[in-house]
Parts: sequence; structure tokens; C-alpha cells
Amino acid sequence: MPSDQKPTKRSPRAPLSLAIVPVELAPGLHVVATPIGHLGDVTLRALATIAAADLVLCEDTRVTRKLLDRYGLNPPLLAYHDHNAAEVRPRILRRLADSAAIALVSDAGTPLISDPGYKLVAAALEAGNRVYPVPGASALLAALVAAGLPTDRFYFEGFLPSKAGQRRNRIAELVEIPATLVLYESGPRLAESLADLANGLGPRSAAVCRELTKAFEEVRRGKLADLAAQFAKAAAPKGEIVLVIAPPGDTARAVSSEELDARLKRALARGTLKDAVAEVADETGLKRREVYARALALADEDNR
Repeated sequence: MPSDQKPTKRSPRAPLSLAIVPVELAPGLHVVATPIGHLGDVTLRALATIAAADLVLCEDTRVTRKLLDRYGLNPPLLAYHDHNAAEVRPRILRRLADSAAIALVSDAGTPLISDPGYKLVAAALEAGNRVYPVPGASALLAALVAAGLPTDRFYFEGFLPSKAGQRRNRIAELVEIPATLVLYESGPRLAESLADLANGLGPRSAAVCRELTKAFEEVRRGKLADLAAQFAKAAAPKGEIVLVIAPPGDTARAVSSEELDARLKRALARGTLKDAVAEVADETGLKRREVYARALALADEDNR
């Protein structure tokens, strides 16, 4: 394909025929991951589990109903969330004691990750019930693999405190953790949190991952201070946000010459030399002068 020819989208293949195979669930609590946005990200096992469950516990039944309607499922639902957990939990434990098969889902992603499911799982285990994980989508892992930062070791922090003083104190405790940091954040607090992270953690590379798997998915990469400045100038972003931050020390990772060249060529096709160098340096952690030198060499090769 000539270099100036844009690739065309492939024609869709024939639609798949989705058959949910009936299953007989063992008694116990089945912790089921659901999509974080794109409804096609649900697993066949998750659908079969939900279809066969005696009861499905949801954070918000209206949210879960959208997924169930998409796949023609109609199991009995019960709301289970922070505000009613203490009241509803004993009822759930009684159903489990009667050998019910109960599915637990969250509004999006894997239950227990920043939602109230932990206490129910702990109580179910203490009462002698089996707990079955039904894995699937997770905003934490989706952001981690899209960020372009080290993935061999990471630390999930969840949400930072909302109050500025407490947030800065917590960031000070994260400084020495020798791993990539993954945090959740809300749109209205994003710019302020990024500024505090830049002040507390120093010039680390980071990625702001927003609305993953949805129509307006965005991954913005750069140094913490630069990202803080960008988001401070704009209105608070909407949607679900995950922050991924490089570990302390030298954030550059091993990048082959072939990968560097490929990244530069893609970036140069989209913008100026300056913008391409900045983008690739932020993505890889390499020094800008090193990336700039290679970009000039590629330009010289193209002009020969």
C-alpha cells in the first residue's frame, strides 16, 4: 500500500449467532464481571451465569437492565449498594444458606474493585459458602495496557481522598512505591489531583484514560505537570477516568530502534516534528534530545 494511501475499514463479516448455553449453577456467590462500556465485552460465561442465577445483585438495577435487555435475559434482580448493604446483606446470606446460586455484578467492570462487594464476599465465606469468580472486563487493566507504561509491577490505589490536605498526604506515601501507580478519579477533581500528583511525585510520565471502550474513548499521555496544565485550561471532563503513572526513578523503558522508528513515523504522519518528538518522548520515557535526533535522521532518510 502506498505510504500516502489511507487504510480503508474492512467490510463487516456475517453477524455471529450468539447462543447462551444453559448451565446449572452450583450454590454459592458468583462474582461476575460486566462490561465497562462496550456491551460486547461481556463473556459468554458471564451471560450464562446471570441467566441461570436464582438472584442477581446489582449496584443499580437500571444500569444492569441495559445489559440484560441487550442479550434477552430476565433474571430476578435485587439492588445491593453502599446505602442498603447493611440491611440487605443478611437477606442474601439467608438465601445462600438455602443453597441459592446468587450472582453479584457491579455497574461496570469487576465487582469488589472500588465497590461494596468485599463485605458480602467476606461474610459469605465466613458463613461457609463457596465464592466463584467469573472474570472479565476491568477499567484498571484496560487502562494499564493502553497507557504505554511499565506493566511488570503495578499498585492500584483506587480513589485519592477528596480533601486537598488528605490527598497530598496520601500522595507523599505513594512516592517510594516501586511500581506503576493506577488510580481512579472524577472529572471535577482531575486537574487538581494531577497538580498535586505532579508536585508530590515529580516529573513522571502518566496517562489519563477516559471513557475506555466507549464512543468517546480518550488516552492522553504526557508528564504529570503538563497534563495538569492541559486539564486546568478546559472544562472538567466527563465520564470514567483512570490515571496511570510511571514508577519512580528513570521512567524510560526498553524501546527497540524498530519500535522507536515506528512510533515516530506514525506521530510524524499526524503532526509536526516538534509535536511528534514530544508525543514519542512522553510515551516511551526517552529523553527528548534522543528522540529528536532519531526523528531528524528519519527525515533525512526520507529526503534522499
